[in-house]
Amino acid sequence: MANTLAYGQVLQQGLDKQATQELLTGWMDSNAKQIKYEGGKEVKIGKLSTDGLGDYSRGSANAYVGGDVKFEYETKTMTQDRGRKFTLDAMDVDETNFLVTATTVMGEFQRLKVIPEIDAYRLSRLATIAIGIKGDTNVEYSYSVNSSTIINKIKTGIKIIRENGYNGPLVCHLTYDSMFAIEEKVLEKLTAVTFAQGGIQTQVPSIDGCALIKTPQNRMYSSILLNDGTTSNQTAGGYLKGTKALDTNFIIAPVDVPLAITKQDKMRIFDPETNQTANAWSMDYRRYHDLWVTDNKANSVYANFKDAKPVG
Repeated sequence: MANTLAYGQVLQQGLDKQATQELLTGWMDSNAKQIKYEGGKEVKIGKLSTDGLGDYSRGSANAYVGGDVKFEYETKTMTQDRGRKFTLDAMDVDETNFLVTATTVMGEFQRLKVIPEIDAYRLSRLATIAIGIKGDTNVEYSYSVNSSTIINKIKTGIKIIRENGYNGPLVCHLTYDSMFAIEEKVLEKLTAVTFAQGGIQTQVPSIDGCALIKTPQNRMYSSILLNDGTTSNQTAGGYLKGTKALDTNFIIAPVDVPLAITKQDKMRIFDPETNQTANAWSMDYRRYHDLWVTDNKANSVYANFKDAKPVG
């Protein structure tokens, strides 16, 4: 009988490493340290608030005005619980080549299906948060990307975030069309900044110190539709552009504001002798994840859309 436990551990470690390195939004996972996670689907997000400055009374026995510090945890539930079962026929794969074959299959599955879906979900959540800011102060609609205005549009987004009080490092996810327009205008003048992604330090172009991350258009929607894998016309699984979704040109967010977490459940592998449904190797893959932005930092997210503002 095959050592399926060892196979599962090796596969899971490899898939976790791949997800960390290849997610375009993987930089958000570094903020998971702000989240208290003890297993399961629930997480606790810390919320800190303090009083502001008061007058100092020189010569007084109570020179300093007392202030309150409030720290509390808010419980959140990860809404994205996704999975798939795959089988490899015993006539095609035996114990000697199972691990190599399974690694290839699951690696491609995660690279082509899982990672794009997580990116698309996270960016759609940020877009939705920007849309939700009162008065449309953190969004612009109906913008067709062109080289003469794209840089000013991004600078406008940065300025709005700065004026709302955030002064830390920023990240901009933008479509390839948007990046092409920027390069067409000022390719030689773009300044590079060091950006940490999946534990790897890399150099990326920037505008006013805001890192620019090229992102495929099919991950840049204001909402997505998740196929359940069982309903008619949804059996292929994965995701689609939401029915009323807008195409996003770019999204700007602070490095430390999106609180993202993704967890792969223990991978289960059954060899042909154990599998009761077919003479085949069976692999169960499950991943749950989500993203949050605390209410007091929502106005530090900015989005620019190609489409017009929805009516009604």
